[in-house]
Amino acid sequence: MRSGSLRGVQLKARAVESADVDAVVDTISLAFLDDPVWSWAFPDEGSRPVAFRRWWRLFAESMWPQGFSWMTDQAEAVAVWAVPNGLELTRAAERSIPLLLDEYLGERAATVLEALLQFEDAHPHDEPHYYLSIVATHDDHRGQGIGEALLAENLAVVDARHFPAYLESSNPRNLARYERLGFRPIGEFTLVGNGPTVTTMWRAAR
Repeated sequence: MRSGSLRGVQLKARAVESADVDAVVDTISLAFLDDPVWSWAFPDEGSRPVAFRRWWRLFAESMWPQGFSWMTDQAEAVAVWAVPNGLELTRAAERSIPLLLDEYLGERAATVLEALLQFEDAHPHDEPHYYLSIVATHDDHRGQGIGEALLAENLAVVDARHFPAYLESSNPRNLARYERLGFRPIGEFTLVGNGPTVTTMWRAAR
Protein backbone atom coordinates (compact mmCIF):
# COMPACT_ATOMS: atom_id res chain seq x y z
CA MET A 1 0.00 0.00 0.00
CA ARG A 2 1.31 3.46 -0.84
CA SER A 3 1.22 6.08 1.87
CA GLY A 4 -1.52 8.64 1.38
CA SER A 5 -4.35 10.51 3.07
CA LEU A 6 -6.90 8.24 4.70
CA ARG A 7 -10.19 8.96 2.94
CA GLY A 8 -10.68 12.47 4.23
CA VAL A 9 -8.62 11.94 7.39
CA GLN A 10 -5.35 13.85 7.14
CA LEU A 11 -3.02 11.08 8.25
CA LYS A 12 -0.91 8.66 6.26
CA ALA A 13 -0.79 4.90 6.50
CA ARG A 14 2.37 2.84 6.30
CA ALA A 15 3.48 -0.68 7.05
CA VAL A 16 4.65 -1.40 10.59
CA GLU A 17 8.40 -1.87 10.92
CA SER A 18 10.48 -3.26 13.76
CA ALA A 19 11.14 0.19 15.24
CA ASP A 20 7.39 0.84 15.41
CA VAL A 21 6.46 -2.13 17.56
CA ASP A 22 6.68 -0.27 20.89
CA ALA A 23 4.30 2.45 19.66
CA VAL A 24 1.93 -0.13 18.17
CA VAL A 25 1.83 -2.09 21.42
CA ASP A 26 1.19 1.09 23.44
CA THR A 27 -1.80 2.00 21.25
CA ILE A 28 -3.28 -1.49 21.45
CA SER A 29 -2.71 -1.81 25.19
CA LEU A 30 -4.43 1.49 25.93
CA ALA A 31 -7.31 0.93 23.50
CA PHE A 32 -8.15 -2.50 24.92
CA LEU A 33 -7.99 -1.64 28.62
CA ASP A 34 -11.80 -1.66 28.94
CA ASP A 35 -12.58 -4.10 26.12
CA PRO A 36 -15.32 -6.54 27.20
CA VAL A 37 -13.34 -9.66 26.32
CA TRP A 38 -9.82 -8.68 27.29
CA SER A 39 -10.74 -6.93 30.53
CA TRP A 40 -12.61 -10.13 31.40
CA ALA A 41 -9.51 -12.18 30.59
CA PHE A 42 -7.26 -9.90 32.68
CA PRO A 43 -9.59 -8.71 35.46
CA ASP A 44 -7.01 -7.07 37.74
CA GLU A 45 -7.09 -3.39 36.79
CA GLY A 46 -3.83 -2.75 38.62
CA SER A 47 -1.74 -5.27 36.70
CA ARG A 48 -3.63 -5.07 33.40
CA PRO A 49 -1.65 -2.22 31.77
CA VAL A 50 1.69 -3.99 32.28
CA ALA A 51 0.26 -7.39 31.39
CA PHE A 52 -1.24 -5.98 28.19
CA ARG A 53 2.08 -4.55 27.04
CA ARG A 54 3.55 -8.02 27.25
CA TRP A 55 0.46 -9.78 25.92
CA TRP A 56 -0.13 -7.63 22.84
CA ARG A 57 3.59 -7.55 22.03
CA LEU A 58 3.41 -11.29 21.37
CA PHE A 59 0.87 -10.67 18.61
CA ALA A 60 2.38 -7.51 17.15
CA GLU A 61 5.87 -9.03 16.95
CA SER A 62 4.51 -12.24 15.45
CA MET A 63 2.58 -10.59 12.62
CA TRP A 64 4.40 -7.44 11.51
CA PRO A 65 7.09 -9.44 9.66
CA GLN A 66 4.34 -10.80 7.38
CA GLY A 67 4.20 -7.32 5.83
CA PHE A 68 0.51 -6.58 6.36
CA SER A 69 0.34 -4.72 9.67
CA TRP A 70 -0.42 -1.03 9.26
CA MET A 71 -0.27 2.17 11.26
CA THR A 72 -0.93 5.88 10.85
CA ASP A 73 1.86 8.45 11.26
CA GLN A 74 2.37 8.11 15.00
CA ALA A 75 0.35 4.94 15.64
CA GLU A 76 -2.82 6.92 16.28
CA ALA A 77 -4.52 3.86 14.74
CA VAL A 78 -3.08 0.43 14.03
CA ALA A 79 -4.33 -2.69 12.23
CA VAL A 80 -2.50 -5.96 12.75
CA TRP A 81 -3.23 -8.67 10.18
CA ALA A 82 -2.14 -12.22 9.45
CA VAL A 83 -1.81 -12.88 5.72
CA PRO A 84 -3.44 -15.90 4.06
CA ASN A 85 -1.96 -19.06 5.60
CA GLY A 86 0.10 -16.90 7.97
CA LEU A 87 0.24 -17.51 11.71
CA GLU A 88 -1.20 -15.14 14.28
CA LEU A 89 1.54 -16.22 16.69
CA THR A 90 4.99 -17.61 16.12
CA ARG A 91 5.68 -20.95 17.75
CA ALA A 92 7.92 -19.25 20.30
CA ALA A 93 5.21 -16.71 21.17
CA GLU A 94 2.63 -19.46 21.47
CA ARG A 95 4.84 -21.39 23.87
CA SER A 96 5.25 -18.34 26.09
CA ILE A 97 1.51 -17.79 26.60
CA PRO A 98 0.92 -20.31 29.43
CA LEU A 99 3.79 -18.87 31.46
CA LEU A 100 2.61 -15.30 30.96
CA LEU A 101 -0.96 -16.19 31.93
CA ASP A 102 0.23 -18.11 34.99
CA GLU A 103 2.25 -15.09 36.09
CA TYR A 104 -0.65 -12.64 35.85
CA LEU A 105 -3.71 -14.81 36.36
CA GLY A 106 -2.72 -17.68 38.62
CA GLU A 107 -5.48 -20.30 38.78
CA ARG A 108 -7.54 -18.27 36.31
CA ALA A 109 -4.96 -18.99 33.59
CA ALA A 110 -6.62 -22.30 32.73
CA THR A 111 -9.94 -20.55 32.05
CA VAL A 112 -8.33 -18.03 29.71
CA LEU A 113 -6.41 -20.76 27.90
CA GLU A 114 -9.71 -22.56 27.32
CA ALA A 115 -11.19 -19.31 25.99
CA LEU A 116 -8.29 -18.96 23.54
CA LEU A 117 -9.11 -22.42 22.22
CA GLN A 118 -12.65 -21.23 21.57
CA PHE A 119 -11.23 -18.53 19.29
CA GLU A 120 -9.22 -21.15 17.43
CA ASP A 121 -12.18 -23.51 17.11
CA ALA A 122 -14.37 -20.75 15.64
CA HIS A 123 -11.76 -19.60 13.12
CA PRO A 124 -12.50 -20.76 9.53
CA HIS A 125 -9.77 -22.91 8.03
CA ASP A 126 -11.26 -24.04 4.72
CA GLU A 127 -10.39 -20.98 2.60
CA PRO A 128 -7.23 -18.81 2.62
CA HIS A 129 -8.03 -15.33 3.92
CA TYR A 130 -6.63 -12.21 5.54
CA TYR A 131 -7.22 -12.27 9.29
CA LEU A 132 -7.70 -8.99 11.12
CA SER A 133 -6.32 -9.93 14.51
CA ILE A 134 -6.24 -6.46 16.07
CA VAL A 135 -7.45 -2.99 15.20
CA ALA A 136 -7.00 -0.21 17.73
CA THR A 137 -7.22 3.56 17.94
CA HIS A 138 -5.34 5.49 20.60
CA ASP A 139 -7.66 7.01 23.19
CA ASP A 140 -6.56 10.54 22.25
CA HIS A 141 -7.81 10.02 18.68
CA ARG A 142 -11.05 8.10 19.07
CA GLY A 143 -14.18 9.26 17.33
CA GLN A 144 -12.38 10.73 14.33
CA GLY A 145 -12.89 7.79 11.96
CA ILE A 146 -9.18 7.05 11.78
CA GLY A 147 -9.42 3.33 12.53
CA GLU A 148 -12.21 2.76 10.03
CA ALA A 149 -10.36 4.74 7.36
CA LEU A 150 -7.21 2.69 7.95
CA LEU A 151 -9.17 -0.54 7.60
CA ALA A 152 -10.83 0.70 4.42
CA GLU A 153 -7.40 1.24 2.85
CA ASN A 154 -6.24 -2.19 4.00
CA LEU A 155 -9.34 -3.81 2.55
CA ALA A 156 -8.80 -2.11 -0.79
CA VAL A 157 -5.54 -4.04 -1.04
CA VAL A 158 -7.23 -7.26 0.08
CA ASP A 159 -9.85 -6.74 -2.63
CA ALA A 160 -7.20 -6.10 -5.28
CA ARG A 161 -5.68 -9.46 -4.34
CA HIS A 162 -9.13 -11.11 -4.45
CA PHE A 163 -9.08 -12.61 -0.96
CA PRO A 164 -11.76 -12.77 1.73
CA ALA A 165 -11.16 -11.43 5.23
CA TYR A 166 -12.11 -12.59 8.72
CA LEU A 167 -12.24 -11.08 12.18
CA GLU A 168 -13.61 -11.65 15.66
CA SER A 169 -15.34 -8.70 17.30
CA SER A 170 -14.73 -8.58 21.03
CA ASN A 171 -16.95 -5.52 21.48
CA PRO A 172 -20.54 -5.34 20.15
CA ARG A 173 -20.21 -1.56 19.74
CA ASN A 174 -17.87 -2.21 16.81
CA LEU A 175 -20.21 -4.42 14.78
CA ALA A 176 -21.77 -1.57 12.81
CA ARG A 177 -18.37 -0.25 11.82
CA TYR A 178 -17.30 -3.65 10.51
CA GLU A 179 -20.56 -4.04 8.64
CA ARG A 180 -20.01 -0.68 6.94
CA LEU A 181 -16.72 -2.11 5.70
CA GLY A 182 -18.43 -5.16 4.22
CA PHE A 183 -18.05 -7.75 6.99
CA ARG A 184 -21.06 -9.88 7.86
CA PRO A 185 -21.65 -11.87 11.09
CA ILE A 186 -21.24 -15.60 10.58
CA GLY A 187 -21.47 -16.83 14.17
CA GLU A 188 -20.83 -16.12 17.81
CA PHE A 189 -19.59 -17.89 20.90
CA THR A 190 -19.75 -17.15 24.61
CA LEU A 191 -16.52 -17.52 26.50
CA VAL A 192 -16.26 -20.13 29.23
CA GLY A 193 -17.45 -19.34 32.71
CA ASN A 194 -20.28 -17.05 31.61
CA GLY A 195 -17.82 -14.79 29.86
CA PRO A 196 -18.64 -12.19 27.19
CA THR A 197 -19.84 -13.06 23.70
CA VAL A 198 -17.59 -12.82 20.65
CA THR A 199 -19.00 -12.30 17.16
CA THR A 200 -17.20 -13.82 14.17
CA MET A 201 -17.39 -11.90 10.88
CA TRP A 202 -16.49 -12.68 7.28
CA ARG A 203 -15.97 -10.44 4.26
CA ALA A 204 -16.24 -12.24 0.93
CA ALA A 205 -13.60 -11.81 -1.72
CA ARG A 206 -14.29 -9.00 -4.18
